[in-house]
Formats: sequence, C-alpha cells, structure tokens
Amino acid sequence: MASVLKRDTAFENIPSIKAKTLRINLNPDIYGTFAEIGAGQETARHFFRSGGASGTIAKAMSAYDKDFSDAIYGDEKDGRYVTQPRLKKMLSHEMRLMEERISRDTHPERLFFSYANTVATIDFSKRYKGHGWVGIRFQLDPHQKEFDEIILHMRFKQNEARLQQETLGIVGVNLIYGAFYKYHKPRKLLKYLYDHIDQDTIEIDMVNFSGPNFKGVDNRLMSLQLIRNDMTDAVMFGPDGNNLLPATILYKKNILALRGSFRPVTKVNMDMFEKSYDIFVRDPAVDVEKAIVIFEITLANLKASGEIDEQDFMDRAELLCSLGHTVMISKFQEYYRLVEYLNNYTKAHIGLTMGVNNLVDIFDEKYYRHLSGGILEAFGKLFFKELQVYLYPMKNAETGQIMTSNNIKVHPRMKELYKFFKYNGKVMDIIDYDPEIMHIFSRDVLKKLINNEEGWEDMLPEGIAETIKEKNLFTRKMVKQKEEAKT
Repeated sequence: MASVLKRDTAFENIPSIKAKTLRINLNPDIYGTFAEIGAGQETARHFFRSGGASGTIAKAMSAYDKDFSDAIYGDEKDGRYVTQPRLKKMLSHEMRLMEERISRDTHPERLFFSYANTVATIDFSKRYKGHGWVGIRFQLDPHQKEFDEIILHMRFKQNEARLQQETLGIVGVNLIYGAFYKYHKPRKLLKYLYDHIDQDTIEIDMVNFSGPNFKGVDNRLMSLQLIRNDMTDAVMFGPDGNNLLPATILYKKNILALRGSFRPVTKVNMDMFEKSYDIFVRDPAVDVEKAIVIFEITLANLKASGEIDEQDFMDRAELLCSLGHTVMISKFQEYYRLVEYLNNYTKAHIGLTMGVNNLVDIFDEKYYRHLSGGILEAFGKLFFKELQVYLYPMKNAETGQIMTSNNIKVHPRMKELYKFFKYNGKVMDIIDYDPEIMHIFSRDVLKKLINNEEGWEDMLPEGIAETIKEKNLFTRKMVKQKEEAKT
C-alpha cells in the first residue's frame, strides 16, 4: 500500500478482497443489487467468486447498450451517461425494485443495498484515460426509512482497459465493505478505498456522504481529506457545502480565480473580486453565461501555522459559503500549476486576480528551480494566450506610494521578461479600487479579533462580523480555553 496514504500496515491488518466479499456474503442480512455500466460486472464478479453470493446478490446486471439502458433508467437528453445524475437514477431505480419485490414480512431483518457504477474506460487512441461514477445506497437498520448513500468520482491513470476494469472492481468491493463495516469512520473509509491497489492507479476527486448515519459528516472536510491523503490535487465545494466535481464545474467555462487566505474574508477581498469581475465579464472573449468565479485556498496556506487546523479551515469555508461563493482547495503552491490544472478543463478565458506582492513572487526565480526549463517553462504554462492577471494595487506602508504594474520592483534579471508580458496585455491594473480600505489585511483583522480589540468589524463585508460572533469563528479555541480556566 502506498505510504502516502499514511497507512501503517505493520499495525493494521487489511482484509483481502476475498475476505471482504466473503464477510458480506456470509452476513445473512445484507442483500442487494449490482448495476454496472461501461466496464463490465467487475465488482459483482468478486462476490460471485468468493462463494455464498446467493445470500447477498439479488440481481447483477450490466445494461451496456444505450437503448436498453435508456429503457430501464430513462433517456439522457444530453447524451451523457457517465454522470452523477445517471448514477443517482440507477441507484434510485434499483433500490425501488428491491423494496417492491422483496417482502418485508418475509424478510424483516434484511439490510437492502444498491451498488452502481457508470464508467468509461480508456479509449482506443489512449487520449482519454477514462473516468467513472461509483456509488452505493444502503441501510444499516431494516426499519430506517431514509437510506444512507456514498457517491464518488474516480479518474483512471492506467493505460489498459483491462487494468482499469480490475481496479474498478476492487474499489467497488472496498466501497461496499466500507459502507457496512466502516461507516462510523468515514475518514478511514476513504483511505480503505485504496486497499489492494496502488496509489497511482486512480484519482478520487469527489466524494459525498449523505443519509441518517452521516448527518455528522461535513462533506467539505471529506474534500480536505482527499487532498491530505494525496488522492487528488484539487477539490471544490459549493455554497451549500456539498462537494462538486471540478471537471463538471470548470468544463469549457470562463474562469476567474482569486487566491487568498480568507482568514477571514475582508472588504479588500470582496473589492478585488467585484472590480476584477467587472473587467473580466466586459472582455469580448468572455461569455457571461459560461463564467464562473473560484475562491482558491492552497494546502500550503492551510498549513501556514503548522499542521492543518480543520476548524480553522471550516471557519474560512463557512464565511465564503455564506457569501455564495464556490471554493477550491488545491495543492498548487505556484500559480502556473493552478493555470495548468484549469487548462485541462477549459480553453476559454482565464483570469487571475492578485495583489502586487503575489505578482512580484511570480517573477522570483527561486520558485522554479525544480523545473528543467526554469522560469521560462513555468511562464509557458502560466501566460498562455487566454490568460490575464488583474492586479489590485498596494499602498507602500513606508512611503505611502501606490504600487501598480507600472512601478513594481522585480529582480533586475526579470525586468525585460516582465515588460514583455506587461506590454502584451497579460497584466491589467484594477484602477477603480476603493482607496479607503487599502490598509486592511486579513492577518490584522484576525489579530484584532483574537485579542478582542475594537474596529475589526468595520474591515469586513456586511454580515460577516455578525456570522463570526454568532458562531465564534476563529475564536473557538480561545473561548474554550477561557471556559476551562474558569473551571
């Protein structure tokens, strides 16, 4: 097992795939259906092979032909079958049939489940590696009316369809086993999905838990776990807190990305967003109907004060979601890696909103020493033809000078390179900024907040201070310590 998953195999006995399937098959109460489309019946095959499957498998099917599939699960008007809505249709349909055909009077203790996947493996030209949706709807109590559900999206990295099919089958077994026997440890359940497969065979870039036994699970934290476990490079979640598939959200979109700590989100952050968005949507190359704004936080930023503080992360997410924004957590410390990632999903216009300090850092060679082509290689990926930087000015604390793209200081060796991108319109100044708020920095607001100093409320967007106070955001530890001191 890959060490990057932080699994200590010396102290943890990982059941074999056969042992997992056999344990489920020998449980007289677990009973359900398998519906697998696209890669064959890879998961069901493991249960058949291990023996005792007649007590577990009510039905196993693969409606491979689109006409048959449409006749069973309904027509997909957009012609796309490897989607989350398709998977949900499959789960709902199969579970409904289970309830209709299996009498509760005859089988009062049966725990129903419906496992499904819809997958596209690697194509003949090997241009598209393949991906798929996998999910299970299940119950842990025969009397519960609402079902639990786990849905995930995976991307294949192997170069043979046969290998991808085998990997899919193992992931399916791990998911079903985890649903029934590790449901109370969702974080570990995520790690267990990689049991008996190499880390570099698949990428899991989205997972959502729902249902009565997962009410205490925040899917944003599960997204964070995917990043921390090196299962993926970036995750996204929407204003409602549910995880989103980056490929679906970013596909062929015009993207405006703002990177920051947002600890907490300030008036300056919102001014940067609003002013750059106005410039962004006025660009003739931008289709407003296909534009999306991403507030990005890097994993390095979350680790800025040491180990990741999950509550601190949740506090930031709470505020950004309350403002109605889509959030991305990424491992892309360098901007060129973020742009390279976004460029995987869109060839449309991309805008990066940043402050002067961020732009100066971009032109610092020390960040690119690991690349064989150095800074030129990075810039070839960063400043491609459909990208622009929207630069928010900064006031020099010592001189009072307003720093813009016209007077920033880059290393002498970088001056000509900077001029090239500047004169070719890759860097655009935000000129209608609010000069009255330029002194505001998140770190100063947080310091005032923690020290209970006056004035921090006026530095935040409307309603944010009230949310922070109501939910004790960023101050829970301090409040807890004070309460413990009193006792």
